[in-house]
Amino acid sequence: MSVDVFADRLARVRRRFVSTLQGRIDDTDASIPKLGRGTAGAAAAVGEAYRCMHGIVGVGPTVGFPATGRAAHDVEDVLRPAQNERRGLSDDEISTLRDRLLDLRAAVEREMQLFYRELKVTLD
Repeated sequence: MSVDVFADRLARVRRRFVSTLQGRIDDTDASIPKLGRGTAGAAAAVGEAYRCMHGIVGVGPTVGFPATGRAAHDVEDVLRPAQNERRGLSDDEISTLRDRLLDLRAAVEREMQLFYRELKVTLD
């Protein structure tokens, strides 16, 4: 595979990642009321939130979003015990999750600014 073909594929993956990133974070944030212990379907909702974050953790650093990947990993760390135990989150875990999602949003904001700057330079 030539470098240009690889670069084109990577650019497409990167654009796809960027186009879904905010939605994944918003979806996870919106699911918080469904994640608490005692909430019907909480274990399934935790699993979905975990998978959503896991996708960011896996792809983010590969496509040039290392801080986003690390911040998503921190969110994933909050969800992991409940995911493994197939349960909802405690009140403390929900509070920590909210904080980690804010950290993730901040990391995304910083790296998106860089992404758009690089894109502008490429287009100019």
